[in-house]
Amino acid sequence: MKRESKPLGIARKPRGRMRRSSVARALLVMCYVAFACACTFAVASHADELDSPTLRKIRDTGTIVIGVREATVPFSYMAGGGHATGYSYEITQRIVENVRATLKLPALRVRELVVTPQNRITLVQNGTIDLECSTTTHTRERENDVAFSNSIFEYGVRMLVKRGSPVLDFGDLAGRTVVTTAGTSEERLLRRWNMERGMNMHIVVAKTHGESVEAVRSGRAVAFVMDEPLLHAALATGYMASETPGAPVAQSAHTMSEAHAYAIVGSPARSEVYGCMFRRGDTAFKRIADDTIAKMERSGEALALYRRWFESPIAPAGVNLDYPMSEQMKALFANPNDQPLD
Repeated sequence: MKRESKPLGIARKPRGRMRRSSVARALLVMCYVAFACACTFAVASHADELDSPTLRKIRDTGTIVIGVREATVPFSYMAGGGHATGYSYEITQRIVENVRATLKLPALRVRELVVTPQNRITLVQNGTIDLECSTTTHTRERENDVAFSNSIFEYGVRMLVKRGSPVLDFGDLAGRTVVTTAGTSEERLLRRWNMERGMNMHIVVAKTHGESVEAVRSGRAVAFVMDEPLLHAALATGYMASETPGAPVAQSAHTMSEAHAYAIVGSPARSEVYGCMFRRGDTAFKRIADDTIAKMERSGEALALYRRWFESPIAPAGVNLDYPMSEQMKALFANPNDQPLD
């Protein structure tokens, strides 16, 4: 009897070979996805660079231009030599390092350009400088002209007066002559008080902080209204006499021996913050600045920087501002942010 032949079926592959083939295909897919992600990241990073007018300019010229100050002790000032120094200046250097790494330009040049309260915003707007970190107050009004990084310092606005002065708080300025420095947030604050509160102050606007101190010393004004840390610097150092381009910081007629004749008075009129300043709409450059500052503040690097410049002897004369960190500054370092306080 003839055996019936069984229908031919599809030959099966050995299980081991099938598993190896599936694994190979899976690995191939994973490699492809990883490569695609890497390419996408590279394109995105390159796109960020192309979308940033500041980074494009820096890449094309091989140079980053930073704004520095002549005599804003201890934030940004000349203490001899060819470069500025100070608390804000060191933060600038950290941001520059990250720009150098982002653009992969190890030979990136850094050019320092002296700025003043009167011209610093304009020089950022027109692209003359790429970054300015000193004592520029971040206000909502200024956001119409420039952009700001995460805040680097928080302080109160107070007054420098002669000891024995009848001026003890801001209400005492009504009907009196008061001085502040041109181009500062305090100038706008005093003018607004005259309009809104009818204080009838005679406001003297000096070109530099040193000239403002001199107005109080000579009796031409009863008070110098300014950021509290700058008033402490004026008392501790006497280095605010000159902001002449190219001139090193030097002691003025208001010497350290005369410091006891002055006092810083007044409940803080308001709290303000300093930020680093750059062109508006440059989100890629802002990200570099913000990330740098946040890392410094959270890691303890900014705290060490503060102790170096505000609680230790500083160049050129080795004086100590003896200005302990406030609770507001501690809170800022614990929670870095870019919010103005006005």
